[in-house]
Amino acid sequence: MPSSDVLAPHVLVLFGATGDLAQRKLFPGLYHLAAAGRLPEEYAVIGSGRHSPGSDEEFRDQVRDGLQESVENLDPDVADALLERTSFQVSDADDGADLAAAVARAEEGLETSSDDVRRLVYLSVPPGAMQGMIAMLGREKLTDRARLVLEKPFGLDLESARELDAALKDVVDEEQVFRIDHFLGKEAVQNILALRFANGIFEPAWNRTSISQVQIDIPETLAMEGRGSFYESTGCLRDMISTHLCQLLGFVALEDPGAFEEGAVRDAKSAVFEAMRPLDPARVVFGQYDGYRDEDDVAEDSEVETMVALEAYVDNDRWRGVPFYLRTGKALAETRRTITLRFRTPQSTIFGAPTAELPGTNELVLELTDEAEIHVSVRAKRPGPDLELVQATMTVDFEKELPDDQPLEAYERLLLDVLRGDRTLFTRADEVDRLWQICQPVLDDRPQVQTYEQGSWGPRAAVDLPEGGWRLR
Repeated sequence: MPSSDVLAPHVLVLFGATGDLAQRKLFPGLYHLAAAGRLPEEYAVIGSGRHSPGSDEEFRDQVRDGLQESVENLDPDVADALLERTSFQVSDADDGADLAAAVARAEEGLETSSDDVRRLVYLSVPPGAMQGMIAMLGREKLTDRARLVLEKPFGLDLESARELDAALKDVVDEEQVFRIDHFLGKEAVQNILALRFANGIFEPAWNRTSISQVQIDIPETLAMEGRGSFYESTGCLRDMISTHLCQLLGFVALEDPGAFEEGAVRDAKSAVFEAMRPLDPARVVFGQYDGYRDEDDVAEDSEVETMVALEAYVDNDRWRGVPFYLRTGKALAETRRTITLRFRTPQSTIFGAPTAELPGTNELVLELTDEAEIHVSVRAKRPGPDLELVQATMTVDFEKELPDDQPLEAYERLLLDVLRGDRTLFTRADEVDRLWQICQPVLDDRPQVQTYEQGSWGPRAAVDLPEGGWRLR
């Protein structure tokens, strides 16, 4: 990891700076980078939004309150040093002149030539506001020397995604755009590459000959938590499937990129999406939890889906015929981030019956938590005089294996990558376009929404979708 002294001076402009994402993730991420000495020596942070939180001091107090809630063992000296460099400036899509002036003043206040200062502009704004904000940045020349970080969703369908991409290309080059997907910043997701390509146990079997199906399962117990208005405009498919879960599929299914560098990894992931079959609406289940229509800012007759389960296919030589099952949603039975590769059962009658009829499965299970774990489910002999099989599990617990190592939280890692100009773990324009092509048939022919109880695993049709059932059940 490069030290902070190799990073250019920066002015960081955070739109949505008083919102939930900034309070829970962005400012804590900046705090941790500061504590580790990974921020530039010269930097300033400008929060922005349509409504003022009051004076700069009141804004700093709000940020400090968020840090105290989100950061364990907060170091007040580190927090004070960060907050001293932090201010707020009101702006919107129609008027960014005062923001441009604030950025210019911040650059002049750094101990370097303004021409040497880079800008990191983080756009955490609703999808409907994104194009207007991008146009404003261009008018005010705030895109000069800038890297733009965009939060998903990147459009709401294929047409709007292409309009958004055209708006970006009007003001910046693709090399300046960082479409963030925080799942890709997780250590456990990057460990998929290490597990597969560094281990002869797994790489030869990572294909349709050995694997019968793949499950990518991201359920949440939380309901709307005040996000009713957002979900009414997006829904679960746009919020989670076309972004997080498809990106995880890309990491699981890609070919060996040959190097962990921007062009190689993104080319390999893009090739997976090109090989993906457009989704079949008949193999997609939409659910809505009972009580969703009673949430704030939700229509009383809403047909918005709060959970999705689907079957997808990658039509290439490695994966042809292997179903990828994706499931995610709100108010489900557990909060988990689990990828399961289910292996085919060997054909043998040595145990008195066809192996396929015996209990248990062979599965490689990746838990994508901050304290990542890997499980391998196998059949083994039960201790005793008879040759009787039982299910057993081998586990790798990284927190126990490497107790002294501290993983970077996803936003912390990705903010650092933006400062360094490393786009390896960010989404490219062609990926976004292709994923909307894959999802568009479902948007054009939406499955009927089925109700499910809060705390369940969703509608029966979703539960029954994979052959052999879900691992999480």
